[in-house]
Amino acid sequence: MTAVRGEDGLVPEYRWALPSVLLGDGRQGRRVRRSLRDWIVDVTMFLIACGITLVGLEEIEKQPEPLIVIEQVTGALACVAVWLRRRWPVALALVTTVLSSYLELVGGASIVALFTVAVHRPFKVSGPITLLALITLVPYVALRPQEDIGPVAWGVIGAALVLTVYAWGIVIRARRQLIWSLRQRADSAAEEAKRLERERIAREMHDVLAHRISMLSLHAGALEFRPDAPSDEIARAAGAIRTNAHLALQDLRQVIGVLRHARPGEDDTVPDRPQPTLADLPTLVEECRQAGMDVRLDLGVEEAPEALGRNLYRIVQEALTNARKHAGGAPAIVTVRGTRGKGLSAEVRNPLWSRHPLRIPGAKAGLIGLTERAELAGGRLEHGPTPEGEFVVRAWLPWPVEITREDV
Repeated sequence: MTAVRGEDGLVPEYRWALPSVLLGDGRQGRRVRRSLRDWIVDVTMFLIACGITLVGLEEIEKQPEPLIVIEQVTGALACVAVWLRRRWPVALALVTTVLSSYLELVGGASIVALFTVAVHRPFKVSGPITLLALITLVPYVALRPQEDIGPVAWGVIGAALVLTVYAWGIVIRARRQLIWSLRQRADSAAEEAKRLERERIAREMHDVLAHRISMLSLHAGALEFRPDAPSDEIARAAGAIRTNAHLALQDLRQVIGVLRHARPGEDDTVPDRPQPTLADLPTLVEECRQAGMDVRLDLGVEEAPEALGRNLYRIVQEALTNARKHAGGAPAIVTVRGTRGKGLSAEVRNPLWSRHPLRIPGAKAGLIGLTERAELAGGRLEHGPTPEGEFVVRAWLPWPVEITREDV
């Protein structure tokens, strides 16, 4: 992006960084590089100042010759100084305002400078300058009376002009503040959406890959402890390792496909694999049994909404993964109950003892992730040891009475 300072006094790459810089506060006195829009605005402001100056030429014809020369020279210099309004807006406004208390042809540049300060400076700066402009109207009206307009009416017209220009600048400044605020909110919402999506993907991958890797470790451990096992058992364990490794790669490929940014015009999308639901719990339990884990399933619910069933499936999957890792060889009992309107609950219970626990390094974030998943679904999750020497994971998820599109 080209580093061009815009009309708001901000380089585009920092245009939305800070509200003070956005509105022109700071970076005063720096060299200005104008964009095409800035050139158009500055030329327009220069022409406005020159137009007002030309109108005032008729008012100075009756003045003495030396004063006419001073007026013309000062007016021309003031119009040229309008090009400095971006670098020194406050200084330009102060000088032109003071000179306009008597000189006629400085009025155009004074109005442009006042407008610039109202747009690019806060009220604590623009307010006093506007007040100074109103005060300078008193000597101007007294020293430059008009033949067809009384001093009071002439002062009221001047004050109305000053306040109108200032109000116009304040409105433009408020509009830029609003645009900046809306842009900041949009950026914050986008960042929050990205963060939530990253957390969702990380949670999903933790649940899936932890399950697959624990299955691989379980079968590999069986081969390690029984190197003299029959060939058919070794072949079955090797086949299970190959199957789970393939499924883990598929899950990893799916997430990489979600994270990959396809180039415009390229079909680089990865088709989503069907997400597990409550109906897939028997398959999960059977897979654990084939891996040598003693699991009993008590499924008291035949069907549930897709999102609800998927969350419950992931909770049970992670609970069984933890049981394999920390209580390998201990039997596990999975109980699922629920009705519409009362909620859906799951309990995974296993003894704390272990014959051969798996040594799988982990981030100790499994139960934390399950708690977050349950809370995001509007439910709750409890876990911990019991006095009977068991470890229990209990989860409850709300099941609304209303029929949603997901239930159809």
